[in-house]
Amino acid sequence: MRVLLCAVGRARKGPERALFEHFTAQLRWPFELREVEERKKLPVSQLQASEASLLLRAIPEGAVVVAMDERGKSLSSRALANQVGTWRDDGRDCIAFVIGGADGLDDTVRKRADLLLSFGKLTWPHILVRGMLAEQLYRCQQILAGHPYHRD
Repeated sequence: MRVLLCAVGRARKGPERALFEHFTAQLRWPFELREVEERKKLPVSQLQASEASLLLRAIPEGAVVVAMDERGKSLSSRALANQVGTWRDDGRDCIAFVIGGADGLDDTVRKRADLLLSFGKLTWPHILVRGMLAEQLYRCQQILAGHPYHRD
């Protein structure tokens, strides 16, 4: 099983990127980051639609899609690990996590998603969500391996 992160925007050097790189370096699952960016200045609705098109094109055919969205489900780490483990055990080749831009995700991405996942009702900078997601993926890996990293 491989893990793909499709995200709007480019990560610049800094502590958020360092956090992301720290945890993705520890993943044993093949991991790839695909960054997309709309460079034109567009009204919000057109920008979201353009970003959605770029994100959806970056997702491989047949991938499980998990869209990070404030309206999504707020799962425990163990529940997320169990879901990832189910997809893995079902032979799913790729899980694609999707992070939108500053204005969020277009409905077309939400409709394509197999799971809408939220890190709570707080608003998080999309660049910080990358690091938080990377840590949770590492935590999922450790939970599924029976490693004591995660404590209930």
